[in-house]
Amino acid sequence: MFLDQAKIHVKAGDGGNGAVAFRREKYIPFGGPSGGDGGHGGDVILWVDPRLNTLASFHHKSKFAAQRGENGHGKDMTGASGADLRIAVPPGTVVRDADTGLLVADLTAPGQELVVARGGRGGRGNTRFATSTNQAPRMAENGEPGGARTLLLELKLIADVGIVGLPNAGKSTLLAAVSAARPKIADYPFTTLEPYLGVASLDDDTTLVLADIPGLIEGAAQGAGLGYEFLRHIERTRILIHLLDGARQNPLADYDTINAELKAFGRGLDTKPQIVGFNKMDLPQAQEQWPQIKPALEQRGAEAIAISAVAKDGVRDLLYRAAQKLRELPPPEIEEPIPIITLTEEEPFTVERTADGWQVSGARIEKIMAMSRLDSYEALQHLQRKFERIGLIEALTAAGVQEGDTILIGDFEMEWHP
Repeated sequence: MFLDQAKIHVKAGDGGNGAVAFRREKYIPFGGPSGGDGGHGGDVILWVDPRLNTLASFHHKSKFAAQRGENGHGKDMTGASGADLRIAVPPGTVVRDADTGLLVADLTAPGQELVVARGGRGGRGNTRFATSTNQAPRMAENGEPGGARTLLLELKLIADVGIVGLPNAGKSTLLAAVSAARPKIADYPFTTLEPYLGVASLDDDTTLVLADIPGLIEGAAQGAGLGYEFLRHIERTRILIHLLDGARQNPLADYDTINAELKAFGRGLDTKPQIVGFNKMDLPQAQEQWPQIKPALEQRGAEAIAISAVAKDGVRDLLYRAAQKLRELPPPEIEEPIPIITLTEEEPFTVERTADGWQVSGARIEKIMAMSRLDSYEALQHLQRKFERIGLIEALTAAGVQEGDTILIGDFEMEWHP
């Protein structure tokens, strides 16, 4: 099954926890702290694999998690970093944030990479907290939680030439005749359900990548039939081969219908250069209509070439003309490399009175709590100083917190004492 949309959830690796340890070596009676830091968590990376052409793999698996960092060890040994998780996507994958709908990246170049979730840094071991006044600290940090997000993936096929037309116009037959692609072909009056890519080698110096876009019907731009789902693929193509079924009763009306749908969809589809392929010249009906249809198309400003995709008559002329048009077009714009995603600055916390107590929310304050190890008086003092530095104590006091009130931060619950 061809899949051109998918939703995935990615989770970067958490950082490893820092260690609390002390040196125990012969002849060194007061070795001091030796707890190492935790290792960094692995990143989640999307990369473009040119061998892929669908998002089908995400139909079976949609949740991905990178490896967490190892915990620190004694003797100042840092834990190993977690391995990055690399997820392959096909060229032409558009990545959006599922929560905001904002564009994250447009991945088109083979080998292109994008970090979509950052691994958490490792927690500090007790060696890091040694000072001149506290030479034997018994506290360390937990690892930082890795980033997590839900992403929407959308595939837009990348091809030089898009083949468009009504169902049964012969698009799949044309693609099969000029390339190694093998779309499902039969004499039925409904559309192919999947877009296909094919490569046509005309000579040693001329190669075209063609996309067979499933047949459109009237109203496709408004969602009728399958047209809306696949019109997006035409955005990537540089020129269009507009295939007409020469054996139909009114090929000119078919031509106008498709162009109306391209214009209604927008995004510049109606301005792309076109060559009309008047197909099925192996049939008497097409042969009879061609002398009247050709001048009528030229009056509309269309360039038309008569072909038979089944008999392969006129097909090379059509493709060579498409290749010539491509050479006449200005080179495609090269987009700047996508920057690595960075989190924007945000308020460190918000304070809200609830029925259960005082709810303190915010990514920064929740990260501080997640990395705090509240297993010693020393660690609690350290957390108290952090609260004072970021202004939480002052904010709670100003909000009217009273002794004995409950303070809720993430999964943690504390009791307020001035």
